[in-house]
Amino acid sequence: MGIENLLLGFQVALQPHNLMLAVIGVALGTIIGVLPGLGGANGVAILLPLTFSMPPTSAIILLTSLYWGALFGGAITSILFNIPGEPWSVATTFDGFPMARNGQGGQALTAAFTSSFVGALFAVVLITLFAPLLAEVALKFGPPEFFAIQLLTFSSFVGLGGGSALKSLVSMLIGFVLAAVGLDIVTGTLRMTFGITDLMKGFDFIVAVIGLFGIGEILLTMEEGLSFKGASAKMSPRIVWDTWRVLPRYWRTFLRSCFIGFWMGFKPGGATPASFMSYSFAKRFSKHPESFGQGDIEGVVAPETAAHAAGGASILPMITLGIPGSPTAAVMLGGLIIWGLQPGPMLFKEKPEFVWGLIASMYTGNVIGVIMVLAFVPAFAAILRVPFAILTPLIVSVCAVGAYSVNGRMIDIWYMLVFGVIGYVFKKLDYPLAPLVLALVLGDLAENALRQSLIMSQGSLLIFLERPISGVITAVALFFFALPVITPWWRRLRGLPTPAVSPRET
Repeated sequence: MGIENLLLGFQVALQPHNLMLAVIGVALGTIIGVLPGLGGANGVAILLPLTFSMPPTSAIILLTSLYWGALFGGAITSILFNIPGEPWSVATTFDGFPMARNGQGGQALTAAFTSSFVGALFAVVLITLFAPLLAEVALKFGPPEFFAIQLLTFSSFVGLGGGSALKSLVSMLIGFVLAAVGLDIVTGTLRMTFGITDLMKGFDFIVAVIGLFGIGEILLTMEEGLSFKGASAKMSPRIVWDTWRVLPRYWRTFLRSCFIGFWMGFKPGGATPASFMSYSFAKRFSKHPESFGQGDIEGVVAPETAAHAAGGASILPMITLGIPGSPTAAVMLGGLIIWGLQPGPMLFKEKPEFVWGLIASMYTGNVIGVIMVLAFVPAFAAILRVPFAILTPLIVSVCAVGAYSVNGRMIDIWYMLVFGVIGYVFKKLDYPLAPLVLALVLGDLAENALRQSLIMSQGSLLIFLERPISGVITAVALFFFALPVITPWWRRLRGLPTPAVSPRET
């Protein structure tokens, strides 16, 4: 993988019409990312038929640029309105929305966009240097390793999340129950549908997130009395520069989140668990964990960096092994096959201009993306000046359209409202929503990996400890689960005071 290959890629990516496609893709992706319910995968799927007449390299540049734009756009509504545009933006709401309410929307957006760029750049550099080696590592992951990683994600929220471990477990349990509703794809039986046909498909994750965060926050705001005054929001372009001067302080968080995101992305794990896990680690290792959930900029840096590192890394198994690392990569894989390209190691030799053009476009697409979104930070922040009482009907309408667009069913709007009430009750009782959301999105994946592993071992749980990779990951996960019990005991043993529980967990 010489430098000449990358230069060949840049010769392709920097051609004027390919640069123009990258700009169009980023712009479309940003719009799609902002709208809850659509998502990058749906956006790529909608655009895919339009690329059939294009050369494959130009087509993949357009689609990947749309993917980067969706990743950037997902943070905008998460920070401004507490409505995650994408599943991986859920963790960004924990501190991004409080920052916006505190008049720091511009800083939160700048931190999110910059972190996204850093995470994506880290992933692309590693792909450039180590693509074949990393592909071999990804091949060693089977169902036991996948389940061990899901277990580690769950345990990081219980052991590293702070606050009440019991409340986190209760929230997670409710998420698992909701994730289990619908058709069991292994046995073909129905679970907890109570004879209601509409429940056969279960609850879509994005519908639940829109309700839990968007509608739940609106109900809470209505109870407190709708404000007819907008939040203060500085519109000066200097907010970008001022935020950049602060961000280098969090270099450890950047570095840790890059590695977590890349590791979760290059094997089929995904950006959503990466963002949650990175947030938990950032909170655990922060000098001020009590400020998380109240508007800490580090709580925006961690999930956004990890999500983009995972998003970039998910392209790697698609081109080297033909295994998509994310739903969006799966749609792109379909495009590769339609264009007559066979993903795999031979693709590097047979179509170098395509592979290296794609890798080079990941550099140019991210640079174009971060410049475009940063240029509009003052405009995005200015939305906060509009009184919330005026924005509320618009937000509810966007939520309803987003929920409906997921499956094109009216029942999803009712689900959204029910989840909104659940989100409101959780916030009033000070129960964390994050473990519920995490269990809801990963519940099916974890269950399938667990059952496949048990079939492989004929029912023995030792399979998770006997295999080297899954054994190490499972041991770390069990340690994290035990941390809430070990930590107080260790502090009493050393005569240290017991820390106060955070007033509200995320």
